[in-house]
Amino acid sequence: MRKLKGIGASSGVAVAKVFKLVHPDLTPSKKIIEEAQVEAELEKLKAVLQQSNAELVVIKARAFEKMGASKAAVFEAHILMLNDPEYISSIEAKIRNEKLDAPSAVHEVSQMFIGIFESLTDEYMRERAADIKDISSRILAHLLHIKIPDLTLINEKVIIVAEDLTPSDTAQLDKQFVCGFATNIGGRTSHSAIMARSLEIPAVVGLKTILADTDEFQIIALDGETGEIIIEPKQAIIDAYEQKAAAIAKDKELLKKYKDLPSITKDGHHVELAANIGTPNDLEGVLANGSDGIGLYRTEFLYMDATVAPTEDQQYTAYTKVLQSMVGKPVVIRTIDIGGDKKLPYMPLPEEENPFLGYRALRMCLGEYHELFRTQLRALLKASVHGDLRIMFPMVTTVNELIDAKKMLEEEKTKLLAQGVEISSTYQVGMMMEVPAAAIIADKLIKHADFFSIGTNDLIGYTMAADRMNEKVSYLYQPYNPSILRLVKNIIDAAHAAGKWTGMCGEMAGDLMAIPLLVGLGLDEFSMSATSVLHARRLISTLDKKEMELLAEKALDCSTMEEVEKLVEAAV
Repeated sequence: MRKLKGIGASSGVAVAKVFKLVHPDLTPSKKIIEEAQVEAELEKLKAVLQQSNAELVVIKARAFEKMGASKAAVFEAHILMLNDPEYISSIEAKIRNEKLDAPSAVHEVSQMFIGIFESLTDEYMRERAADIKDISSRILAHLLHIKIPDLTLINEKVIIVAEDLTPSDTAQLDKQFVCGFATNIGGRTSHSAIMARSLEIPAVVGLKTILADTDEFQIIALDGETGEIIIEPKQAIIDAYEQKAAAIAKDKELLKKYKDLPSITKDGHHVELAANIGTPNDLEGVLANGSDGIGLYRTEFLYMDATVAPTEDQQYTAYTKVLQSMVGKPVVIRTIDIGGDKKLPYMPLPEEENPFLGYRALRMCLGEYHELFRTQLRALLKASVHGDLRIMFPMVTTVNELIDAKKMLEEEKTKLLAQGVEISSTYQVGMMMEVPAAAIIADKLIKHADFFSIGTNDLIGYTMAADRMNEKVSYLYQPYNPSILRLVKNIIDAAHAAGKWTGMCGEMAGDLMAIPLLVGLGLDEFSMSATSVLHARRLISTLDKKEMELLAEKALDCSTMEEVEKLVEAAV
């Protein structure tokens, strides 16, 4: 019996035999063709693209049936890319101009796009490289006449073990037979992890060596919450896992009663439990989990999923859909947070030694990309009449930046009103709190904002001078460190002193260890993944606000994160 530790990506437990999923090597040997062969290669490419498109239509329908519209949208994105003029023309140019055969051209262009996404520091964005890999693998398999593994043929209880699962792989999983999956790579935001949660299949990712450490048909136990894998477990372990599975199933039923309940502490203090979304397709999970609103709509996906900047009308349509779907509940829409580490082919930006501290987000929008920013502001203003809109600026560092951004917003509002466009009189304008410099002068910034939303992912990284993706310093990424808690308190207190509210849209907002502290610190809105809302609502219903205030006061006086953790564990 051996234990492995990975990242728990989808909760639940399973015990079953190993099914090894090994994808064939689809790397083509680079081949130069003659001029006379060019048209034949182009025709071959065209036929394979049509074949791949037809397959994806079927997979999309299967995903819709199993996982709903939001997850099926992944394959709509794949279909769009197969028909993307830039992607296709880049491949065709390789064939025509460099005389590469079709497989080599597809491989080189796909690797270029994959490299762009994998170079990003934002984990969610980086995982989008999986889409390109999935699409290119499908095309290459047909061009090279290599068969892709068919997971629909599985007809017995198994746990899939693989290097990684593509979105197409995950869409083929049948819950009746696939009890869980374990992969060498991946994180909680990878498509395979997101789809596993939708299918409610336990999953552990980032195990590094699970393929090498297991044999086909070997029995393993998997815990998708703790990230633990036990190879050849003893009977006592198997019995314990079965008992845990029964307890999880019972708990899932109990959670359902919180869907339509208010988000209040046991002594009657009300907070808002909102959800983070990346596209309008994520609304399904938001509504299914009874979210009180949307605390972060990441609009950069509108830009990342296009080969040219989205138009004002395209943006208006997307924002309107979200606002109308939430039926009067608050919707915080963050303006474009791109640049520096998040590069787009149609937005040339300078190479930077440290893009994390560079030309990005609002800095870019106030600079040479102000027209792109103004287009987004107009779309937001026009959509404001369809719901409770809160516009949020990211990466604000100084008071002048906030004032300048609001000035642009007012200028576009004046133009639209002069054209007779109806605009809501009740929309709010706020800012992300993710830069320590801004957190320290929160009392000055709140004079120009209707609200703050704390982006803890960046705030912690900047404050602790640590990249959580760097294994050597990831121990410094400490959400409960008293320094972080003091910054959070300063932000909340500044907003409350001005009669305004503060939310949090970083991962800390959905952290069950952090929630009692945040309630005690007076946080008004918690925004998290939709699947975390019911867990958070249940926890909050057990807390006493006054007791949490005393807990937070003690935590602020601690010296280390470990002391804070012990305090919370003893109190809750």
